[in-house]
Amino acid sequence: MAYVQRPDQAEGVIGTLLGSISPDGTVEIQNSYAVPHNESSDQVALDVDYHHNMLLSHQNVNPKEVIVGWYSTGFGVTGGSALIHEFYSREAFVSVSLSLGERQLGAQFQEIPLDLRMVEAEQVGFDILKTTMVEKLPSDLEGMKASMKRLLSLINDAYKYVGSVVEGHVVPDNDIGRFITDSVASIPKISPPAFNRLVNDSLQDHLLLLYLSSITRTQLSLAEKLNTAAQIP
Repeated sequence: MAYVQRPDQAEGVIGTLLGSISPDGTVEIQNSYAVPHNESSDQVALDVDYHHNMLLSHQNVNPKEVIVGWYSTGFGVTGGSALIHEFYSREAFVSVSLSLGERQLGAQFQEIPLDLRMVEAEQVGFDILKTTMVEKLPSDLEGMKASMKRLLSLINDAYKYVGSVVEGHVVPDNDIGRFITDSVASIPKISPPAFNRLVNDSLQDHLLLLYLSSITRTQLSLAEKLNTAAQIP
């Protein structure tokens, strides 16, 4: 979202990662926010006041969250990455620098194991944004279409696997079999007409909500204009 809403002249987005660090060294990223910046070939200027104000606001809501790192969009590590890393290393966490004696040569960047945990709605948005650059976020109907397309692909994969097992081309896996059985058993038994009726009712409710929100925005805009006109002598 921050990348889509970035200023026209900005090529990327830089932001702060908030979370917690467990005693065993595991870092859990729980929140983040973008930080306005200006970047050139040899320097990076962050809006430090904005960063500190956002950090204070987040910690007022979640006092246990601390700065655990930073993020940026783009392709790999650039010359500005070292400057950004130096700033955040002074803010909260301890970074490891490459040194020769007392002389610091630079910062070292290494890949670390990453485990993504998200709810289903977040997974849909993540799958869309990680594969391609988008000019706008998909609507609810577009998101549903993408989800149904992905679901159909997974069902086809499961169907092919079961067929291969039945025909003896693939050695059966008990864990996969139990998972497929549990998944099928969790599906409610609804007739096609009843399912279509549920989808149509949900769609009508969604359209009604959009209509009511549009009316509300119009009323608020009209009230603001009337209030402004009343204050003009």
